[in-house]
Amino acid sequence: MVSNTLLTPAGLSPTVHRLVLVAPRVAEVRQPGQFVIIRLGPGAERIPLTIVDSDVSAGTIELVVQAVGKSTSDLVAVAAGEFIDDVVGPLGQPTDLITKGTAVCVAGGVGAAVIYPIARRLSEIGVDVITVLGGRTSANVLFEEQFREFGELIVCTDDGSAGRAGFVTEALADLVATRQLDVVYAAGPVPMMRAVSAVTEASNVHTIVSLNPIMVDGTGMCGGCRVTIGGVMRFACVDGPEFDGHAVDFAELADRLTTYRDDERAAVGHECRGTG
Repeated sequence: MVSNTLLTPAGLSPTVHRLVLVAPRVAEVRQPGQFVIIRLGPGAERIPLTIVDSDVSAGTIELVVQAVGKSTSDLVAVAAGEFIDDVVGPLGQPTDLITKGTAVCVAGGVGAAVIYPIARRLSEIGVDVITVLGGRTSANVLFEEQFREFGELIVCTDDGSAGRAGFVTEALADLVATRQLDVVYAAGPVPMMRAVSAVTEASNVHTIVSLNPIMVDGTGMCGGCRVTIGGVMRFACVDGPEFDGHAVDFAELADRLTTYRDDERAAVGHECRGTG
């Protein structure tokens, strides 16, 4: 665990923020699909966040945080130059990347932060990348210009304010019906990933989803992030966070994500700050 300085807090949308942290050891070895667990200060919640990008020469990592509850709201309120007590990582298994063929990268909302390093690396190694990027409105579509650099981009918004109106699954279904696809990578809300997996399963297109279960220690010891994959219990922190979407028990995952909802509401009003 190391003490890390927050260099750049910046808003990407009304609730989504970009954080750049000094974490040289993590920056040097991280790979697409891996994450860190951060703790703002004593008594604070441990928050798992995907490593979106890194700059080895500067010794920094980039994280994206959606302020939806007490802990994430406290985190994005930290000013540049202040400290976050603990940043542990990189954790989890790197993404299983194909090296040739066509990959569709599907991102819903803040899931774009998870898909971004995957799409970028696939593009770098010569894979044909098609990104399907979704959000409720145009304001919720993240990294649009960056994804355009990696290949074909299809933007979908629920209200039609950007790109095509409708869900990412509708655009994906069109691709499955008309293109030869080798793999689909997906990240976003659980209902979205479940629907993506349903679209691809009928055509037997290999699908990898990035799961977001409740996570505490990140080492497989607490069991909080357990998920059922193909009828077998796995731990997202050490076995994942990415799994075969056709084997995930999404109903169980969705149910377990509501476990601490009352506690989350009760936490509002309790402040926690870093001590570095």
